[in-house]
Amino acid sequence: MEKEKDKAAMVGHSREDGEVVLKGTSQFLMKSSREGRMYQIFIYRPKEAQPAGGFPVIYVLDANSVFGTIVEAMRLQSKRPEKTGIVPAVIVGIGYPIDGAFSTDRYYDFTLPVDYSELPKKPDGGDWPPHGGAVNFLNFIEEDLKPEIMSSININRGRQALLGHSLGGLFTLYTLFSNPQAFQTYIAGSPSIHWNKKWFSEEENHFLSRLGRDDRDISLFVGVGEFEKNHKSGMNENALELSNRLRTSTKGRLHVKFTEFEEENHVSVLPPLINKGLRFALRANGPV
Repeated sequence: MEKEKDKAAMVGHSREDGEVVLKGTSQFLMKSSREGRMYQIFIYRPKEAQPAGGFPVIYVLDANSVFGTIVEAMRLQSKRPEKTGIVPAVIVGIGYPIDGAFSTDRYYDFTLPVDYSELPKKPDGGDWPPHGGAVNFLNFIEEDLKPEIMSSININRGRQALLGHSLGGLFTLYTLFSNPQAFQTYIAGSPSIHWNKKWFSEEENHFLSRLGRDDRDISLFVGVGEFEKNHKSGMNENALELSNRLRTSTKGRLHVKFTEFEEENHVSVLPPLINKGLRFALRANGPV
């Protein structure tokens, strides 16, 4: 594992060129120990007094696009937890060393191997980027990133959440199925289940076995936009079907909530998803 502190780390003031930065945040580059893949890690640390058991933490995928949104939403609402129900938390964003909002590397990191013939057609008619690296990406989170975060911040290991959208939502569900004890709260927005739908049906029995090994409460929130239900991938139908199946088959061992946000599409659903996800994961009396 290699980590390089970014010289342009965000330190809570404006840079000389006038660029606005987020207070309480920092960033650094980190290389995965297994594959040598490079990630941009973003961190927000609350200014509030640290709870006795450590801060809750939310790991956020596609951080280049949503880190600022979730930090500001949490920072503002956690000022009055008795009113909002949201307590201060550490936010760890996992992104890429790019200038844009999304990297094509996410196709590799967030998906499981599947034959190209089973994939949906790419909208522009081209070829999909390399995919199928979810196992290695989860290893990076568990083996490299989490120990690094916990080495410098007192984290409440019983209040860890993972939030992902689209392919990130797919990866969030994959993590739940393959290692349910990795996090206590899973927030999957508009999950691209169609990429690996067969895998989920085949792994459900194994998942139930894994879920039964631990008595800790685990919660899943699945959110989609109303306008996504007409997508040819069956986005909403797949998400609702999986949510209902898990609610029934886990028999209370997994707390499942499904929400379809009115008049929201695949992109506009992000702010309400984040807002609802924060309340779901950071309730003053613990996860839902």
